[in-house]
Amino acid sequence: MRAEPEVASLLAARGCRAAFVHSKSSEDIREQAARAAAQGFRTVVALGGDGAFHHLVEGIRGTGVVAGFFPAGNGNDIARALGIPCDPVTAANAFLRGQPRAVDLVRVRFSDGSVAHYMGAGGMGLDAEAAHLANTKFRAWPGVTRYLAGAFTIFFREPLLDVSVEMDGASWSGRALFVAVANAPSYGSGVRIAPQAEIDDGLLDVVIVGDVGLLRLLEALPIVLTTGDLRGFPEVTRYRCRRVSLHADRAARVHGDGEALGAAPAEFEILPGAIRVLASRKGTTGERR
Repeated sequence: MRAEPEVASLLAARGCRAAFVHSKSSEDIREQAARAAAQGFRTVVALGGDGAFHHLVEGIRGTGVVAGFFPAGNGNDIARALGIPCDPVTAANAFLRGQPRAVDLVRVRFSDGSVAHYMGAGGMGLDAEAAHLANTKFRAWPGVTRYLAGAFTIFFREPLLDVSVEMDGASWSGRALFVAVANAPSYGSGVRIAPQAEIDDGLLDVVIVGDVGLLRLLEALPIVLTTGDLRGFPEVTRYRCRRVSLHADRAARVHGDGEALGAAPAEFEILPGAIRVLASRKGTTGERR
């Protein structure tokens, strides 16, 4: 990681004792984070992308250890939702002035009994398949282009899903391009799928994108890359809830924070204040705008 020497130098100069370790895989990140918590570290920090932070949180979840994040990835959607600067050195400087902040996690249960968690945004359908391609076939592409390449590949290759969605006291069923379940405003390197979502409000923002054609998709694209305001699109339905279950007419990948978690059917539940993150106060980013 190119930013590591600068980050290490800053922390040392400010009298912060830090031990740096390097991960070999996603599972290794979780294991090293859990090991650090067991060894008595009070704060465990990820220097990397949203995926690295995702796995770190899985490793320390339930331990009481505070998470930190020095973002150095392509997306940094979780960092923005947390008010953490997207430059790792600036983030390290803000970290030294920050305070632990309780934020929500999303718990996902699958029919095979497995359980996963994520902090930002996830879902089922085109977005999950696009995230998979962004992490594989288009991994070398920069920023949001990885996700867009994956999304258009799936749009032209796969038929729509027939889905049923159950949310607290509401339900929806029909043909859908995808269903997003968000705890943060954006995913896919800045795609603002749920601009009103807040990472500590105890609610899930569910966004159902129904049967849309190519022209409407192209019309929506600049909107989701800027404001995310899709109120002029009747094909888009939004709900806020604490629990949601997703079913599909065929095998459908489910993702969270851009990581593959399992396959539908799946039940999502918000866990209020489940993890503490050392970050800026709510509504601040530590960056000049």
